Amino acid sequence: MHPDPIFTVFGQGVYLYGVCFALGIIACFAFLYFTMWYKKFNEASIDAIIFIGIFGTAFGVFSAMLFQATYNYIADPKAGFDLGGSMTFIGGLIGGVVSFVGIWNLYMYVVRPRVKVKWLTNEMNAGLTDALPFIPIGITIAHAFGRFGCFWAGCCYGLETDAWYGLPCAGYHDGNYIPTQLFEMFFLILLSVLMALLYFKFKFNYNFALYPIAYGVWRFLIEFIRADDRGQFLGTALSPSQVWSIVMVLIGVGYIFIQKYFFAKLMKHPELSAPKEKPSGEDKGEDKEETKTESV
Repeated sequence: MHPDPIFTVFGQGVYLYGVCFALGIIACFAFLYFTMWYKKFNEASIDAIIFIGIFGTAFGVFSAMLFQATYNYIADPKAGFDLGGSMTFIGGLIGGVVSFVGIWNLYMYVVRPRVKVKWLTNEMNAGLTDALPFIPIGITIAHAFGRFGCFWAGCCYGLETDAWYGLPCAGYHDGNYIPTQLFEMFFLILLSVLMALLYFKFKFNYNFALYPIAYGVWRFLIEFIRADDRGQFLGTALSPSQVWSIVMVLIGVGYIFIQKYFFAKLMKHPELSAPKEKPSGEDKGEDKEETKTESV
């Protein structure tokens, strides 16, 4: 655990949490870019998803801070509303997804039909529905890096324990605590591997349902052994994350039907429509045939 800055840049501290967070975002977008290239998305489709994804990520970070500041204010109004404090992942996920979908629809149905800039109106061979099955994999990869950062920052820790697996992972607290950050990191790695296997090997298109269901159940359960203060929400005995975990599971179940009866019909499947490359020998053979025909 290393909650203090590892070095400074222009007088500003650089933390291991920030480094892990940045690496997670880079790994997420690298995975998305590779997958879209592998699935034959054309340049216009890739550009739209990547650029809108950047805006969604930025708003997600703001939303993560906004949600946590709201929880803290509800728990202790006298402390004031501090937006520059900690973040909550589920708040960031909600803000990121909502803003991405909102900007995507704004771009597709408002901007593209009304502008004449070629770069903004190039034909796209894939849409958001084609990307939804693998976007959760990228999110989970970024989240795993983020949880590793939480371990170094000493936040999101578990209950104090004398068990063999206890670690000094609570920021500025003595003693050993359940390293819930590492437990969640390993869970997210396994979940990302599972979703990638299902998508690439079995052409599974329901990862956007599997992700909120699996993570929602996991987060609901692990909250019982979390010891850090996460604020209050709606005056319930549950933590804010547990309330949102229930919502995530319900959304995941609902998405199964949306994907099956609506989104599946909108998918363009660019990997199936892309022209296949022919062996050089066949090309030469065809050229010879064409030459012969033309000479006749």
